[in-house]
Amino acid sequence: MSVVLVDAGGTNIGSVRYALQRLGIDAALTSNAGDIRAADKVILPGVGAAGPGMARLRELELADVIRSLTQPVLGVCLGMQLLCEHSDEGDTACLGVVPGRVSRFDDASGLCIPHMGWNRLSPVGEHPLVKNLEDGAWAYFVHSYAVSTGSYTLVASDYGGPFSAVIAHRNFHGMQFHPERSASVGAKLLKNFLEL
Repeated sequence: MSVVLVDAGGTNIGSVRYALQRLGIDAALTSNAGDIRAADKVILPGVGAAGPGMARLRELELADVIRSLTQPVLGVCLGMQLLCEHSDEGDTACLGVVPGRVSRFDDASGLCIPHMGWNRLSPVGEHPLVKNLEDGAWAYFVHSYAVSTGSYTLVASDYGGPFSAVIAHRNFHGMQFHPERSASVGAKLLKNFLEL
């Protein structure tokens, strides 16, 4: 099985690669459109802001490549947000392959922003990606913006209100938390993705 990590400048790429290596997968890091199209699985990692993230994908001529993929695709953290239609962060048009919207956590909530640390997961949909995920399992988050809940939400979490922690729409999937930092829960979900 060939797995590629899209090299779009995300700072968590190294740790995602190590997490995959622990599962026996040596994922290639690439920004080559042909390699991405030929892969069995594609992972779009990312840490940072939506505007620069989309600008980098356009600069590499990868936005339309990712939109056209038919194999399983996984967005992680910012990568998940970029799969959605629009982000309020910098008023950014995203890839639009998942019908979700990305909004900033409410400053008026009194909660610390960014949302950083461990939070509980609440499965709300059945899907092979979240097979054997226990209700109340913990995952590690670092983000100031979140995807609203919708028909694509497989797992929700709560931080001043519910948001999507895991999403799926057609062949596109996302994890808002960092699976590579989420111990056995993250490893389990990455393994599920590799088995899709």
